[in-house]
Amino acid sequence: MAVYKHIIAGLDLSEESPQVLQRATELAQACQATVSVAHVIEPLTFAYGGDMPVDLSEVQEQLQLKAEQELHRLTQHVDFPIQQEHVLVGQPATELHYLANQEGADLIIVGSHGRKGFALLLGSTSNSVLHGASCDVLAVRVAESDTRET
Repeated sequence: MAVYKHIIAGLDLSEESPQVLQRATELAQACQATVSVAHVIEPLTFAYGGDMPVDLSEVQEQLQLKAEQELHRLTQHVDFPIQQEHVLVGQPATELHYLANQEGADLIIVGSHGRKGFALLLGSTSNSVLHGASCDVLAVRVAESDTRET
């Protein structure tokens, strides 16, 4: 059995994120590993409204600040020390791969909704993280909220 030393939990800050974080901390405790958490925001940069470009950098900064606050709030509800909290801007799979390499992580944990049909064909973040990772990836099956839209 592989013994992990540093686990990165990739959180999307959805209602299911506490389930992923809980699984990461349970596994870290069993392996005596450290845990870092990460959330990736896709970049807004510039949007074009006709001939006039609109700078969205302030909106991007607000999104990043909100994500940092939410990530910190999530980590306050676990009984396990979180080594670092990362809010990154870019494509989720690429940024998680890069972070894992930079931090020397040997496991990335992400949530998975178990998509079917057309959604499965389009792929998912967890599938993208799996492909191209230089370390192990654990996809945690998350129970979807009862408040989802139909």
